[in-house]
Amino acid sequence: MSVPVTPTHTEQSTRDTPEEARDSNAPPPSGSGPQINVGGGNGDEGGFGGHPRGLTTLFLTEMWERFSYYGLRPLLILFMSAALVEGGFGFNRDQASAIVGIYAASVYLASLPGGWIADRLLGLRRAILYGAALISAGHISIGLSAFAGGKLTFFLGLILIVLGTGLLKPNISAIVGDLYPEGGARRDAGFSIFYMGINLGAFIGQLVTGFLGESVGWHWGFGAAGGGMLIGLTVFAMRSGVTLGNLGARPTLHPDPSVQRSQENRTRLILGAGLGVLALVFVLAATGVLTLDAQVIGQSMTYVLVGLAVIYFGYLFIAGGLEGDEKKHVLIIGVLFIFAAIFWSAFEQAPTSLNLFAKDFTNRSIGGFEVPVTWFQAINSAFIILLAPLFAALWTRLGKRGLDLSSPGKFSLGLLFAGIGFLVMIFAANIVVGSGGAVKVSAMWLIGSYFFQTIGELCLSPVGLSSMTKLSPRRYVGQMMGIWFLAAAVGNLIAGLVGGHVDPEKLEQMPQLFTATTLSLLISAIVLGLLTIPIRRMMQNAGQQKDTVTLQKKPALGRAAST
Repeated sequence: MSVPVTPTHTEQSTRDTPEEARDSNAPPPSGSGPQINVGGGNGDEGGFGGHPRGLTTLFLTEMWERFSYYGLRPLLILFMSAALVEGGFGFNRDQASAIVGIYAASVYLASLPGGWIADRLLGLRRAILYGAALISAGHISIGLSAFAGGKLTFFLGLILIVLGTGLLKPNISAIVGDLYPEGGARRDAGFSIFYMGINLGAFIGQLVTGFLGESVGWHWGFGAAGGGMLIGLTVFAMRSGVTLGNLGARPTLHPDPSVQRSQENRTRLILGAGLGVLALVFVLAATGVLTLDAQVIGQSMTYVLVGLAVIYFGYLFIAGGLEGDEKKHVLIIGVLFIFAAIFWSAFEQAPTSLNLFAKDFTNRSIGGFEVPVTWFQAINSAFIILLAPLFAALWTRLGKRGLDLSSPGKFSLGLLFAGIGFLVMIFAANIVVGSGGAVKVSAMWLIGSYFFQTIGELCLSPVGLSSMTKLSPRRYVGQMMGIWFLAAAVGNLIAGLVGGHVDPEKLEQMPQLFTATTLSLLISAIVLGLLTIPIRRMMQNAGQQKDTVTLQKKPALGRAAST
């Protein structure tokens, strides 16, 4: 899910997380050089609560997109690991979990070129429309896999969803910001309403698709998720022209027409080459020429992404032209990148290890009704909606009393609470192992775990996005936002690689997984807590006397949220 953060000027082109953070993470603003914005005009003010009518269009589109995304995600590992006689693919859990991790990480990574393509070629509106169409096509492809194509159409559907989300997510939030050129509290309120739609869609989606997928048939759940996106596509196609005026109608243009043409041609060339390589790999895999192992791919992607981050930070320090204070800022961003990746590697086990624990080892019966496994995934959204206003009031009160926490301090708290959430799961796992797998534990273990993890998300996710914009050297703001999404992608990959270690046939792996996750979080919380004082001193010496972030009061959507 995703949690709200007060948008700054540099955050207008960002998206939530996931997811966020999960879904709470927002894609970086893209494009560079002298440019002319030919959009403009935010329509009339006849919308909800005096806001522009375009906000309702964007609210509904995003709500249905999140309905489809979060509605599909928890079904994936359950479906892929289900036996053939149960209508699934019969994959082993390690492979199925790794696929979920690769899928979620790819969604984050696709947001980076998605914003760039909109800026250089399509414009925000067409990028959103094409993205929604691709997502809808992806869900249709997954739904049809029950009747034709099997694995081929299933994985084609996942690829289409990744491509579509990359186009839609970074650009729909950018238009929300453009609805309020005056900025200020009114824009903040608009973002709060928008994020409420994100969490609402995620919450409802997991309830609807989970019930249909588990009780009626897997592809009924997939179809419901696709139906949600089709509604979102229809809403945007019918309302955007009327309610958004000229906003996002055209891409950002360079003042020199020859340079503009060169940019567009280069964008088309790069886009065509990328899609061509992707299509070639898909065809080779589909025909059996190329054998793909999800665990190997996930591990390789993790090494590559971490390596790219190291090379990038090294380049900035050596050849980035940074001054003394800027180097301190970038060093702090590097530290936060590491700890953010650790946090997401735990938090994003929700659709994998914790989902499997709910399926196999949790007593889900209430009277004569068995609660669907995927309904547990909606707990995080519910807690975000309930707790976000309380955290908004808490940060505000602490700030007024001069007790505001630094960004690293809130990061440390986020890691601590997430660690407590997985500590809870160690006790639950040991009960199961002690019974030889015969006992199913109370659902309160999972609910308690999600409660502490959500508190951790509320502490860390909005602070991370804000820190990237405040600490980044001005000429590197967009790239540093990309680093934040890179951390989420790495976290999702690691979560997918380890998330299959919850298996009735391998009980001993379960407490080991939760113990390792808990230790990594708690040790990270302690280390970052110890680093908080020197980091804060560095920020103060660099003129960053106060690096607090105001959490908007919203019943809102980190993860992501985000992811």
